[in-house]
Amino acid sequence: MPPKSRDVTPQHSAEALAIRALGFLGRNPERLARFLSATGLEPETLRAAAVETGFLAGVLDHIAADENLLLAFAADESIDPATLARAREVLAVEMGAWPVGHNA
Repeated sequence: MPPKSRDVTPQHSAEALAIRALGFLGRNPERLARFLSATGLEPETLRAAAVETGFLAGVLDHIAADENLLLAFAADESIDPATLARAREVLAVEMGAWPVGHNA
């Protein structure tokens, strides 16, 4: 019998996308420097911050705020740019910032 796979919830998918977005930023020194400047974080504090839903939502917000960055990330991930907005909404609901069923 094959092992049971862990259920993937929308929150897990949204968090995974945000972590990939952080990796995308980290692969380019200029992008990472802009992100760190915007957040006030230091490179050594990123790992600890990355476990927080609010931080992950902030990563997605940062990318969504710059259309060129959004399009580059979407191309890098081979996703529709709207996927990022949907992931951000899932994280907002998880944080209690938006009610369940809210449409951004």
